Amino acid sequence: MANPKRRHSKARSRTRRTTWAQAAAVAPELVECPRCHELKPSHRVCPNCGWYNGRQVVAVGEEE
Repeated sequence: MANPKRRHSKARSRTRRTTWAQAAAVAPELVECPRCHELKPSHRVCPNCGWYNGRQVVAVGEEE
């Protein structure tokens, strides 16, 4: 297996890691549920109404 001939500088290592830290700090994108109009993560079942892709996937209890 190949080994590096010279040590990587601190600046080079830190420059490589900056994009990783920025990607981890981004909040997940939220979209509006077409049925109940609440915000939810994209491509996930709506936690408010339980619908996904035009059908009921999870039964959510009615609060009275």
